[in-house]
Amino acid sequence: MSAPSVEELLETAVKAAGRAGEIIVDNLGRLSGRDIEHKQAADFVTRVDREAEEAIIRIIREDRPGHSFLAEESIHDVASTGYRWIIDPLDGTTNFIHGFPVFSVSIALQYQRDVILAVVFDPMRDELFTAMKGRGAFLNGREIRVSATSLGQGLIATGFPFRDKKMTGPYLKLFRNLFDRISDFRRAGSAALDLSYLAAGRCDGFFEIGLSPWDVAAGSLLIREAGGIVTDFGGGQRYIETGNIVAGTPMTHAGILEEVQKVFSGMINS
Repeated sequence: MSAPSVEELLETAVKAAGRAGEIIVDNLGRLSGRDIEHKQAADFVTRVDREAEEAIIRIIREDRPGHSFLAEESIHDVASTGYRWIIDPLDGTTNFIHGFPVFSVSIALQYQRDVILAVVFDPMRDELFTAMKGRGAFLNGREIRVSATSLGQGLIATGFPFRDKKMTGPYLKLFRNLFDRISDFRRAGSAALDLSYLAAGRCDGFFEIGLSPWDVAAGSLLIREAGGIVTDFGGGQRYIETGNIVAGTPMTHAGILEEVQKVFSGMINS
């Protein structure tokens, strides 16, 4: 059997994301206390996270048997040189629990440890962000590009270090320093959507600490394919491994990274 084309693999990812989105929307506002568990302080998982993830994995396995997975709630296959799907079935679980309508499904595919396709689906707005390596980034089939906005006029998205609140002090210092150089901040609660919005020109930069591979794998490819820049806090390419990410446009990335490094240099592994 010949290897599937990237287009065929993307079709599988889109189908899986669509089914997960249906499960999420069908359950919005219908959770009970029994449906919610604490994974750790301020970090939750719901029955819907698990049902959406199971649906994604089932669809991919039916279409692409033999592939590996790195899925937030279940399978953590060791990285290999073959195909590995990186899945966040519900990015923005806290928002979902509260009925705050900002959450997404994020699916990326690695081949030989390189991310080759990405899907981020916002089921509330029926917005599907897709990218294939070397083929550009798209929103509902229309090509997207990062903005040409300067840092001084920039709208910068971020997330708070809710899993590691000892980092609150350095974060507040960074907010203060960077706020003097930009227009405003946004904190919506879904890193995958933040990164997708950056790719679509809706915001102009993003940074966060301590994310997981499933939070950033798809969104980072969207940004690169839309003409943006993605690095870790050291300016390298280990953001999937470290979870520390700075993303921006050619107009904003260097300035954001500069302020990040002023605060976090020597404090963390990049």
